[in-house]
Amino acid sequence: MSTRAAKTTEPRKRLTAAARRELIAAAATELFAERGYQGASIEEIARRSGVTPPVVYDHFASKQSLYRELLEGHFADLQEVWRQHFTGDDPPEQRVARSFDAWFAYIETHPFAGRMLFRDTTGDPQIAAMHAEVVAASQAAITPLLVGEPGTLDLTEAPSAETVEMVWVVLRGVLQGLAMWWADHPAVPREQVVAVAMNGIWVGLERVQRGEAWRP
Repeated sequence: MSTRAAKTTEPRKRLTAAARRELIAAAATELFAERGYQGASIEEIARRSGVTPPVVYDHFASKQSLYRELLEGHFADLQEVWRQHFTGDDPPEQRVARSFDAWFAYIETHPFAGRMLFRDTTGDPQIAAMHAEVVAASQAAITPLLVGEPGTLDLTEAPSAETVEMVWVVLRGVLQGLAMWWADHPAVPREQVVAVAMNGIWVGLERVQRGEAWRP
């Protein structure tokens, strides 16, 4: 018997339930990123996963629950990036730089996740509201890290919870905007993207730390 024939008679290795679920989640993330919520179907998710639609439903109750679980999971991963790299006793510049680098490293290794998180193309008001809810929960988990950070509460005349939230909005806007630009320019090295983010954000915060601030 030839080697080729022998290979065809070998039994296929059966995936564990956890591995199959992960495979479905990866295919769904890719499809949601490409087509948005409405454009993605369970049938296509199943096809890309190499399973049947009933198998998808064995793991996820509905397309909506699958979408939400993916959103929450990827945002949780990014929250962990901030917790691991932004906190600590190192100088702020080092912590911010390594946080940015780790954040962009996640986007680099999960490109479809980035597009799904930051390029929500759904026209379904219910899904858009769910997306906003997940984003708000993620923000609520991250903004406490900014409280007490040198310079953060000195950005306005009236330091408050709103100040911290606005700082996060600025931070999020720059990082997510660069991430989406980077998705269209993948040849640009990550170090260059991180440098632009640092120059656009950290340099300003550092000047505030030194006592400089724009006043209306």
